[in-house]
Amino acid sequence: MVRADSERSAAAAAGPAPGAPLARLRQVAITHDEAHAATPASVTFDVSPGEVVLVLGPSGSGKSTLALALNGLIPHAFPASIAGTVSIDGVDTTEATVASLSTHVGMVFQDPDAQLVTGTLLDEVAFGPENLKLPVADVLARAETALRRVGLWERRTENPDRLSGGGRQRLAIACALAMGSPLLVLDEPTANLDPRGIDEVYAALGDLVAAGDRAVVLVEHNLDAAIGFVDRVLVLDAAGRLIADGPVDDILRHRADELHRLGVWLPHSALAALRLRAAGYRLDPLPLTPAELQDALETAPARAIPGPVARAVDDRRGQDPVVTVRGLDLRRGRTDVLHDVDLDVLRGEFVAVVGANGAGKTTLVQAIAGVIRPPRGTVHVGGEDISRVDPRRLSSRIGFVFQNPEHQFISHTVFDELAHGLRRANLDESQVRRRVDELLERFGLADKADAHPFLLSGGQKRRLSVGTALVAGAPVLALDEPTFGQDRARADELLRLLADLRDDGTTILVVTHDMQLVAEHADRTIVVDAGRIAADGPTSEVFSDDALIERAGLRMPPLRRALRGLSSHPELDGVARLADLPGGAT
Repeated sequence: MVRADSERSAAAAAGPAPGAPLARLRQVAITHDEAHAATPASVTFDVSPGEVVLVLGPSGSGKSTLALALNGLIPHAFPASIAGTVSIDGVDTTEATVASLSTHVGMVFQDPDAQLVTGTLLDEVAFGPENLKLPVADVLARAETALRRVGLWERRTENPDRLSGGGRQRLAIACALAMGSPLLVLDEPTANLDPRGIDEVYAALGDLVAAGDRAVVLVEHNLDAAIGFVDRVLVLDAAGRLIADGPVDDILRHRADELHRLGVWLPHSALAALRLRAAGYRLDPLPLTPAELQDALETAPARAIPGPVARAVDDRRGQDPVVTVRGLDLRRGRTDVLHDVDLDVLRGEFVAVVGANGAGKTTLVQAIAGVIRPPRGTVHVGGEDISRVDPRRLSSRIGFVFQNPEHQFISHTVFDELAHGLRRANLDESQVRRRVDELLERFGLADKADAHPFLLSGGQKRRLSVGTALVAGAPVLALDEPTFGQDRARADELLRLLADLRDDGTTILVVTHDMQLVAEHADRTIVVDAGRIAADGPTSEVFSDDALIERAGLRMPPLRRALRGLSSHPELDGVARLADLPGGAT
């Protein structure tokens, strides 16, 4: 007999017996509406106080779905069915409301905009504790502590809309912290954060779990940042089955080759070590951090091994700029975001735009793409003033991929989303189908053609958003955090596609916080700091300036940190790209 909701809430408030798990999952399989198979499928594990559990798996394996099940949004708010049991503090989530579970499970989504509802940062963080009917003094104390932990207290009176993507992500984390829930579930919590913000978030989370009465379940691709925070790893395979569960050393060090073949992310130092092992370097145990890789190489015996692969100098770029920016100023509300920016981008360049959260890098690229209209200054793409281009023709001049994929979806099926721009260009329907089918196959979405875009996984949404920008064949492609939400295999596939497009003359502009991606792929790097161009030059030169990187709130790429200044293996000193290491492809 099903208990009344008030009884369920009382049971939840009482909590489990001392020493019991905070979360217990048994044979959990979740099937979304319109899906043909469950992902995850038959997953069993517990989460106990004091644990930090990392969930890994390829895109579409069910990581985010699993996170939503832990706080009851599945099955209560999302169209999906659950087989098996999910219990939180001893209460079955299917028999409790999301509201009652919120005092036990705090949730931070991939897209922070999905959970922000009020007019100021302080109101946003206070919203949850207020709904617990806590005394006003306690509400304010919780809100202040949480905002200080994520570095936003000084901006507490501002509207969340004025924050950068990374700022909104930190705000969402503060909201979860303020609830005081013993279990915190974080789905890609650092995806939109700059390196300094990532350090701050993990320091705050580390303080929370240090007391031993809370636990964290973390879905994260940036393992370079998370590795020092995590103590246990769960791995799902492509079918959503749990194939590994154990301490970090057992899973990431001893099963790295298996995880690599599965297509999930590993720390870049581990990827480098796998490649160097293949070339004959003795690196055992497998290093996971830049410091570990450097120490391992300093003690590894010297070998007569060919040096790093020389990076070919590209000579296919056109000499005439395809993008020209002059005197660009831009304000949001009363805040100056960009100041007198001048910029040229040549045809066929791969340009990375980097900077701290709020520096103005996304605004700059959005202005170039015509997503926002600059009040002062000019932007020309392919010789045309973007402000004068008919919006219906804009996608044929420059394609833009938003940081959050949902912001650009307008159709009811994946197929129609890709076909929309082609149909507006009056292409024959047979041509539309051929080009859309090609992209569906290329991005691993062929079996999702009839699905609604909003029902895709985070990684699948990202691939679809890139496909919608590519389908019109624009000569310039601008992408904001293109690998966000992607597993390693899909991210590598996307970056190979971008490289192919660049080889064919397409100009690529990428906004990213992933410094290793910049080092691997960008010919040129533009550093934006406080709305101005702080540096603009070849990527290798930008990353050779330690003072600049520090001033801009960035970090050196992990591989450069690991290999710079090596004495035992001078052939590796200064290598910044995995592709430049000896050994087979990683």
